[in-house]
Amino acid sequence: MALDYTYPDIAKMIDHSLLNPSLTVSELEAGCAVARLYDTASVCILPYYAARCTELLAGSDVHSSTTIGFPHGGHTTAIKVAEATQALKDGATELDMVINISQARSGNWDYVGAEIRELTALAHAGGAKIKVIFENAYHDDAAKIRLCEICGEIGVDWVKTSTGYAATGATMDDLKLMRAHSPARVQVKAAGGIRDLDALLAVRAIGVTRAGATRTITMMEDGRKRLGLEPLTREPSQSAPSGY
Repeated sequence: MALDYTYPDIAKMIDHSLLNPSLTVSELEAGCAVARLYDTASVCILPYYAARCTELLAGSDVHSSTTIGFPHGGHTTAIKVAEATQALKDGATELDMVINISQARSGNWDYVGAEIRELTALAHAGGAKIKVIFENAYHDDAAKIRLCEICGEIGVDWVKTSTGYAATGATMDDLKLMRAHSPARVQVKAAGGIRDLDALLAVRAIGVTRAGATRTITMMEDGRKRLGLEPLTREPSQSAPSGY
């Protein structure tokens, strides 16, 4: 049976996640090598290692990305701006920022919107793209919809389900809701729980364009096998601890 995707279709959905705080320097370096090998969309790495990540990815079309206000979103806007400024200086071309969850749950949408707007303007001025993390586990559907509306009005690049550190991550219901209530120009990213190729293909089918993943090797080797391509590695282990 013919498959409705190519290798680049699935590889360029993956943000290879290197955000577990216990990762060693050697594991971060190995993770960047994994992303280059499989030609993923990006590496999303611990902020302190973003500059080195940029160096390791030089010459490839894998983006260097990092997090802002991660994982709880409770930083002041000024601190998030400082983080984003440093990330851009370090060569990051994609920023994954966590909204102020407390303010969103309090219904203070002006605060939430102003912060997203400032970070989006900063990212875009620096030639980078921004993904806005809602952390859906803490919001009802009405709040998720309002966040989609705010992000659509501002013109963010992606709306993103979660950090991977809350009680739940990406769900099909949330992804469908986010896709339905975001303008076409705003993409949707799934994070937390995308652990095999079938899960990746399932979210792709409903319009998701990116997914955070730690099990990149397993997923991409499965994809290569299904597409009749030779394996790139026979190493069964992953380059980083799971948990995102």
